[in-house]
Amino acid sequence: MKTKALFLSIFLFACLLGQGQIKIATVLGDNMVLQRNSEIKIWGKAKPGEKLTVKADWVTGQVAATANEKGDWLVKFKTKEAGGPYTITIASPKEKLVLKNILLGEVWLCSGQSNMEMTMAGYGDSPIIGANDLLLDAENDNIRLYRLNKAVSATPVDTCTGKWSVASAETASGFSAVGYMYARLLQQKLKVPVGVICSSWGGSRIEAWMSHENITPFAEAYTQTTQAKTPGNHRASNLYNGMISPIINYNIKGAIWYQGESNIGNYKDYAALQAAMVANWRKDFGVGEFPFYFVQIAPYWYNNSKANNSALQRDEQLKSLTLIPNSGMACTIDIGEEKNIHPAEKFVVAKRLALWAFAENYGVKGINYKSPAYSGMVVKDTLAILSFDNVALGLSTYGKEVNCFEIAGADSIFYPAKLVIKAKQANVWSPKVKAPVAVRYAFSNFPETNGFLYNTAGLPVPSFRTDNWVK
Repeated sequence: MKTKALFLSIFLFACLLGQGQIKIATVLGDNMVLQRNSEIKIWGKAKPGEKLTVKADWVTGQVAATANEKGDWLVKFKTKEAGGPYTITIASPKEKLVLKNILLGEVWLCSGQSNMEMTMAGYGDSPIIGANDLLLDAENDNIRLYRLNKAVSATPVDTCTGKWSVASAETASGFSAVGYMYARLLQQKLKVPVGVICSSWGGSRIEAWMSHENITPFAEAYTQTTQAKTPGNHRASNLYNGMISPIINYNIKGAIWYQGESNIGNYKDYAALQAAMVANWRKDFGVGEFPFYFVQIAPYWYNNSKANNSALQRDEQLKSLTLIPNSGMACTIDIGEEKNIHPAEKFVVAKRLALWAFAENYGVKGINYKSPAYSGMVVKDTLAILSFDNVALGLSTYGKEVNCFEIAGADSIFYPAKLVIKAKQANVWSPKVKAPVAVRYAFSNFPETNGFLYNTAGLPVPSFRTDNWVK
């Protein structure tokens, strides 16, 4: 009995010691990248009233902190130009914690549903084109990866699970393909460390990534996603609470977002929802109007549905560009797969996102990064003459026949249309339409065509329509 009592006393004493240990936020750790040339936060838990000192060895001196009545503590440091490795030391009179192998560089958040979550290893019968070749050359101490494990919560939490890893074939193969490829492109061009935090969940709806305060004004969407049988990754605010709230103190450069397939059923709200989510995140991260670059969903057959909800969703995503300052969109109209909702051309996606960052945030001049955008239509006899922005050197089909244009008269009946390119304009007509009123381009769930319309930089024209008819 005395032996058991002794073991119990030792166990209870160890528990008491554990309660007083310094703890750092779970998104912080060895191997992390912190945003260069900014003000970053280091935070965590300790015994209430505990006095701490925090030292980052890229600056002289140290910063004092005292844990509040809840045990929370937080300090701020100015960072400098990219470099490292550095250490951060957190100490109390009784203990010391050292974070090692820290770099200063560029930090991006990547989030969304399965096309963002999809790893370099791919899914069953859903490969990633070129992934194995990239993994052969994945070892790079200047690329660091953090993947949040999936978590739902009814209320905001301040902890998550994950681990910062140095890029290698092993670590990259289990990381978001789009996120890793994006980081790789940035690191190769900028020659500075790049850290990527992936917070994504396949099949999730955008409502789940918004705080309660920001989703409740959307009464219909909120009601749809708070029903008793709503899955956890669909339920309003669940993923914001469990997978965004724990990282909002982490300073980021910007965010890339690939989501929308799960919201085609309520496409009418999507542009406003996405704008509200971005405003929500920008306010909570508190680092200003950070760049937000997103992927327009790719064509897919959606069980051969006659409803064009996918095209209507793409239309809403295009509209959201006008609602979200400092945003950009990567069009994927040309890489969709009829029977696979997970396009294999993830490198194309990452590159089109990276072009936005290079041009808008990193001062790269002389590159095209914006897809052509339909800007207006003029009707001349039986001809619909379409104009576009972002086509400095004109339009091109790259030698392929584009047969996904449709044209309609006042009766709203659409017929397949012919196309002739005239420099920066597209001339469209059909012998069945004598007086054109509306034109649609690739405006279906999965447009069946031999080719698509591009600018001469190889960036595709997103699907569009000139009408606002219900059918």
